Parts: sequence; C-alpha cells; structure tokens
Amino acid sequence: MTVNDIKKICVVGAGNMGHQISLLCAIHGYKTTCTDVVPEVLKKAEKFADTYLPGRVEKGKMTKEVAEAARKNISFTQDLKQAAKDADFVIEAVLEILDVKRKLFSQLDEVAPAHAILATNSSYIVSSHIADATKRPAKVVNMHFFNPALVMKLVEVVKGPHVSDETAKITYELSEKLEKIPVLLQKEVEGFLLNRIFRVIRNEAIWMLEMGVASFEDIDKACVYGAGHPMGPFRLNDLTGIDLSYIMSMERFRKTGDPADLPSPSVVERYLKGHYGEKTGKGWYDYTQKK
Repeated sequence: MTVNDIKKICVVGAGNMGHQISLLCAIHGYKTTCTDVVPEVLKKAEKFADTYLPGRVEKGKMTKEVAEAARKNISFTQDLKQAAKDADFVIEAVLEILDVKRKLFSQLDEVAPAHAILATNSSYIVSSHIADATKRPAKVVNMHFFNPALVMKLVEVVKGPHVSDETAKITYELSEKLEKIPVLLQKEVEGFLLNRIFRVIRNEAIWMLEMGVASFEDIDKACVYGAGHPMGPFRLNDLTGIDLSYIMSMERFRKTGDPADLPSPSVVERYLKGHYGEKTGKGWYDYTQKK
C-alpha cells in the first residue's frame, strides 16, 4: 500500500481533537467518518462542521466549492463498525487512558480492513503499549496532531520498534497531504518531542507559582516577551486542557508509582472544580467574559 491508496479515513473520538482532525481530512478530499460513543459529543462535532465551513467561506479563507465538498466528505455515526469497516486509515483520538486505547484498538483490529493502518493521536502514550492488542502491530503507529488540529502545522510520527517502514512512510506522507509539517521520531519516547520539552517548562512554571515566586500571569509574560513563545505555559495549558494534564499525570503515576509524577496541587484543585481551561470557561484564566 502507498499513501495514494488511502481514500477513506475513520476518526474515532469526536472531542476537542477528533472533530478537528475529521474536518481536516474532509477538507483535503478524504471521505471521512467521525465516530464517538457519546451522542452529545458527536452532535457537537457535526454542528462545528456546519458552522466552521461557512464561516471560512465568509472570511474569504475557503472557496464555497471546497467547503461544500468538505461537508459532503464528512459523516458522523455512533457505530464503530460502520465507521471503520471500509477505512484505509484510522486515527484514534480518545481519552489518554491506556486501557481505553487498548480495548478500542482490539475492536478496531476486528472491524477495520486488514490493510488499514491504525494510528493513535495520543499525546504521550507510545504505540508499542497498544500494538499488541491487535494482530497487526506493524500497522499501529503514533500520529500526533497538535491542538487546534485545523491550525497547528506540526505532526509527530513515531516509528516504534514494531512499526514497519511502510507504515511510517505512509503516515508521514499522509501528514504532508493534509498540509502539515511532519517530524519522524526514529525511537519511541513517551511524550515524544514537543510535549517532553513543554512538560519541563510547565512543571517549572507551576513550581514557581506554588512557591510564590511569581503569579501565573507574570510567568506567562516572561515566556512570551522574554523567550518569544506565542503563549505562556499557563495559557497553553488552558488551551490544551487542564483535565488532559491531570489524566496524563495520573497515568504516569500508575505506571511508575513515583509521587513526583502526580499532578501538582494547583492542577488537582482546578481539575476537581471542573475548571479545565477555555472549554469550560475557567482554568488558570477566566474566559467567561470572553464567551
């Protein structure tokens, strides 16, 4: 199989990342099916497609023809089997919980065609922890998009020890066809490239906040106006989701047992209050007035 053989894409998970990845694929000419087990999430994803595409046309960012074609290319269903049965490429974008992903990939292995590549959009979990849940480990690969997937250019493709050269090549080239800039990791490492760097920055920023060194607003300003970052670590955390940070920290702790991997008290506090960031209106910053 080559990248030119990919005609149909299935995206599993219609949440913050999944619905944007689905629409990205549809815009670039792929017949795309987005699936999720939660009807409300799926309905919200479909509504996003119905508003985003006309909005791009109104702003002059997309032609009416491209928008109409994209809307015809994308469909939504709760039925995983229906979504994946004729897919050439599957992208998983569900919760960052290993057991959930393993169960899903086992199901996908049963319903997706034998030739289909099964990619995970996980932010941290390497695909070798998932691949043995299938009978096609050579076709299981990390393909990590960044949030928001319709805007951010980077895609991390990770060639684990089980991933075939063909799978890595096709995934890399598919990223390019989606007008992304892929990078290839020749070895697996949890968190991949950018999130490992960001984790060090975020952990240090939270430590300085909790030690009373500076406010989170001033720490963000230092990163933006001193280091040239487009946004500081706290604003970025609000964008990607404090809930995601909490879940990933807990997953690392369950694996290592190291208390240093536990989420920080200030992250736990916001997680328990349901203050996940922009999507809930509050996180480190308050977005209620903006909304």
